[in-house]
Amino acid sequence: MRSRDSVLESLRTGPHPEILIVGAGINGVGVYWDLALQGVPALLVDRGDVCSGTSSASSRLIHGGVRYLEIGEFALVRESVAERNRLLRDAPHYVRPIPVWVPIDSLLGGALASVGRFLKLVRKPGRKGAMVVKLGLMVYDLFGRRDRTMPDHRMVASAEFCRALPDLSPSTRYMAEFYDARLTAPERLGLELVADAEKACPASLAATYVSLVGGDGDAVVLEDTLTGERFEVSPKLVVNCSGAWVDRTDPPLGIEERLIGGTKGSHLVLDHPDFAARLDGRMLYFETEDHRICLAYPLDERRVLLGTTDIRTDDPEDTVCSAQEVDYLFEVMRAVMPDLVLDKGQIVFTYAGIRPLPASDQVAGAISRDHSVRVFEPDGGRRFPVLTLVGGKWTTFRPCAEQIVDMVLARLGHERKVSTAGIGIGGGEGFPRSEDERNRLVADLARRNRLPAGRIEVLLDRYGMRALDRVEPLPVGGLGMLANVPGYSSAELAAIAKNERVATLSDVVLRRTQIGLLGLATPAAIAELAAVVGAALGWSAARIDDEISRTSRLLATRHGVPGRT
Repeated sequence: MRSRDSVLESLRTGPHPEILIVGAGINGVGVYWDLALQGVPALLVDRGDVCSGTSSASSRLIHGGVRYLEIGEFALVRESVAERNRLLRDAPHYVRPIPVWVPIDSLLGGALASVGRFLKLVRKPGRKGAMVVKLGLMVYDLFGRRDRTMPDHRMVASAEFCRALPDLSPSTRYMAEFYDARLTAPERLGLELVADAEKACPASLAATYVSLVGGDGDAVVLEDTLTGERFEVSPKLVVNCSGAWVDRTDPPLGIEERLIGGTKGSHLVLDHPDFAARLDGRMLYFETEDHRICLAYPLDERRVLLGTTDIRTDDPEDTVCSAQEVDYLFEVMRAVMPDLVLDKGQIVFTYAGIRPLPASDQVAGAISRDHSVRVFEPDGGRRFPVLTLVGGKWTTFRPCAEQIVDMVLARLGHERKVSTAGIGIGGGEGFPRSEDERNRLVADLARRNRLPAGRIEVLLDRYGMRALDRVEPLPVGGLGMLANVPGYSSAELAAIAKNERVATLSDVVLRRTQIGLLGLATPAAIAELAAVVGAALGWSAARIDDEISRTSRLLATRHGVPGRT
């Protein structure tokens, strides 16, 4: 990828693409990628990094939305299941199957209420018994039967689930199992879409840390949020994909209508090897007494992700997991596994994001998760149309982008050249489809590069087939691994800094790697990372010190990570 400095120089000198996309979350990135594959360059800007807002604060799942069946959103579930199956094929390096266990405490509970919700007589979610859950999962399996790569649901025998999870509440009488998919590295998948777009259409530009601050006539004013430098561009059309920030992005363009009614979702990452071992690669997906859906699953052998809350908010900056939310998540987890030891000392990272749901007076859990596109034609002083995306989710980013791009192409008088369905993404292109293929690839790379097979496995998990560009032959004296950052080499981090449009140290800690997420960002680790990244990017000693301070402060204030040694 081009460096950020190179992208900014193109903003200074022009020419600029005719399409401006605001917001580099997964939906904005999806539009950018799709347009590039049609041969239409676009300028993508974001006030932060690629996938640094809500797109980095999800439950890290690609799922069919089984719970949306209850409120009758069959079209959304059908589309979501189809896209889940596509992403399992098109991005297999980051999208992987996960078995899901659903604890249930009654046989017939919730049947009449579920009928009421289905008929739109009731919108509030509610608890469901085994028969209702089984019926829903039968429909879920039916929707996912085409291109299915995972088993159908089943009801788990009580002896099996009691043996696997002896700490389950005695009230758990039944257990259902179905399959969905994990998204192991959402931020990296978004970055790969940007890289693929720019490879397909080199005139496309993605400028991080650049915000829209004004618009009048034919012009839009952009500002570098790191330096304050301003740029003026003259787009023929603007696509607003700024998610939770939609209602703050539209007003500078003369649009005052309220479109978003966000809800905050918070998650905890626990360093809890015993809990991770008990889950054994499964996700627990459970209903709470207040009718929320919560989940817990292992991120690796030590860490468990626990979430999520659903709190109404109109503030897109309200992205800190509160003490009350921590207490709530512990409380609902203890209701399912009363003997599980949980304490705040196990928390190594927290995060929160704002779901960009449509403005609504309904309870949070009943608001539609589907998306819509509002069209604002030229008006007043603004002489270009604005397409504003309301809603949208990770799983369905591709058809969402396809809808928007078809609208853009129609206005430009262009035809779609290629469908994005079935196109491999980033390191997923050519990724081994079987364990045997993977083993052969690992053995070949290990032999040719004089590296341990375990190191090759790690790189494949992190980068997919783009690990081939990251495999560095064994240096004299060892692997060149960092002293304070387990599993990373200095060459690997330098390559990330130079080739992945890194602008700040936090880009590396929070998005290019999982060092922050997994609780590995100790003060010593941050200092070592800053030295490696700073050397790769030519930062001064003062800049390195500043990046260390800013990253440490961000981890403490936004992610519940106090300074640790």
